[in-house]
Order: sequence, then C-alpha cells, then structure tokens
Amino acid sequence: MPQESSHPRRVALIVDEGSNPFEVGCACEIFGSRRRPEIGYDLYELSVIAPRRHTVMRDGMFTVTATGTLADVDRADTVIVPNRPDVEHPSRAAVLAAIRRAHQRGARLIGLCTGAFTLAEAGVLDGRRAAVHWTLADEFRRRFPAVGLETDVLFVDDGDVLTSAGSAAALDLGLHVVRADHGAEAANHVARRLVFAAFRDGGQRQFIEHPMPEPGGHALGPALAWAQGRLDRRITVDDLAREARMSPGTLHRRFRRELGTTPLAWLTAQRVALACRLIEGGDEGVDAIAGRSGLGTAANLRALMHRHVGVSPSEYRRRFGPRGSRPAS
Repeated sequence: MPQESSHPRRVALIVDEGSNPFEVGCACEIFGSRRRPEIGYDLYELSVIAPRRHTVMRDGMFTVTATGTLADVDRADTVIVPNRPDVEHPSRAAVLAAIRRAHQRGARLIGLCTGAFTLAEAGVLDGRRAAVHWTLADEFRRRFPAVGLETDVLFVDDGDVLTSAGSAAALDLGLHVVRADHGAEAANHVARRLVFAAFRDGGQRQFIEHPMPEPGGHALGPALAWAQGRLDRRITVDDLAREARMSPGTLHRRFRRELGTTPLAWLTAQRVALACRLIEGGDEGVDAIAGRSGLGTAANLRALMHRHVGVSPSEYRRRFGPRGSRPAS
C-alpha cells in the first residue's frame, strides 16, 4: 500500500442546475467515502459545491443543498465539473470562470459524461483529447472542432484534464484516478466496496452490442477466473477458447459483446494490473515482475506500463511502493 498521506487530496464536485444524479453519486461514492479499515487512511476530502446554495437536479427530481460555494474551487486539487442532459444550453458563466481559474493554477479537471461539454465551453479542451457519450459525438464535434474527440472509448486521460463516456464509465474513470493517485491495491479496495470491475482499460469500447449474456450461452466467468490464476504462464486465445468450451471465433465475439474488448487486450490489462500490485507489494526487480505477471521481458513491462498506467515501473514504485523499497530499474 502507498504510504499514508496526512493531507488527503481535495476534490471539489461542482453541481449546477440539471446535473445528472448518477454521475454525482459516482463521484461521491469514489471520492467521498471516509476512512476504511482495509485502507487505513482517507484518500480524499470531497466538497460538494454549487453557484447557489440550493440546486435542482435533472428533471426536478430533487434539490441538493451544497456544502460549499464556487470560491472553494480555488482550494481543490481536483475539480469535477457539472454534467447535464440539456447540452444545448450554455453553462453558467460563473461556473466556467471557476473552471478556467482552476485550470490556470494547475488543478486536475474531470468531466463525467456530458461534463466534456462543460470543459469545452470553458475552453480548456482546445487541442486536447476527450471522450463523451457515443450518442453525443456528432454534436460535440460540430460545436467543438478544436477538440480531439476519441469515440468509442470509456475514458480519456490527457494529463490534467480527464473525461469519461456514458454513465457507468464515470466509475471506470474514478477508479483510474484512484489507481493513479494511490495505487492499484487502493483502487481494488474501492472497486470491491462498489462491487465493480477494478480494471477496465480506458480504450475499451463504450457501447457493447449485447450487454446481457445470451440465454443458454457459455459464461465467460469460469474461463476468466482460470486465466487470472495463470497470468504468469503463456496463455493463448486457443487456450481461453478451450477453457470456455467454444471456438476461438466465438470467443472473440463473446469478448466483444460482453466485455467490450478482445481476449488478448483483456489478458494484457490483467497482467499490467498484476504487475502494479507486485511493484506495490515488494522490491523485486522488473525482470522478476515481468516474469511473474506474464509480460515476459523488462522492456515489454516498461512499454505496457507506460501505455496503460502512464509511468515507468521505477516511477510507479517511487509513488506507490513500500517505504524504503529499492527502485524498479
């Protein structure tokens, strides 16, 4: 586990008229939970803030009483911007000004689902990459041609500005942030509490054609569990297909439909997650970790960690490894 921080990272969640309750709830669950025994310290300090003290949520479902004002944005390390279904209406000028101030001083900005529209309106996405709900992609491109929209992905991490696609992808992005801030093990604890998949790579498809398994079909669950227990060994698509009792072609189709990715991409993501846990838990060198996680060579481990996590093994260990452990060269 990463060492305890005496100053939890401060997160400001901005809500405004018409905000979607689901994404607000996701942010509260991930960043607002208090100290838990399995982690041992507070990960974040969350403030729910709004331009006005009382804010009506989407479709007038209920009213939220905020605990802070827009002035609190100026003290936050991370700012989660409002999202709303009526993207054709411009955001409140005071909200956009607060977002620009936060961006100028280097705060991390997060837009969940249609929050990408809010960030784009504030002008902080020009020349940057972003994700948005697949049904709004054409509208987003028309209004914000200077933004590099990436369609059909769960979320985009562009450094200090992060965006997610549809509602459930808010959880994926939130766990990605926890993993980046506090390590894989802390993210796993949060995911288990939420009963949610701990590691879905941002590049996975956001639209899955058949989200529910077909009646009478073969479940992938046993084959996935079998593979997760053998990540240090060579596993081919044929091996997975045999364990799932289906042909390789059917396996590919089922992975696409039920997990939104390919068998090999899923295996790689699982191995990278295992490598992160191994780095956090000890002081083994990268060669040993590459072997134990099934990534083969130290060069492959470094390349895949850069692609999936954004840092090298040595930097990851510096941030999240045991106190006093030697660098992962």
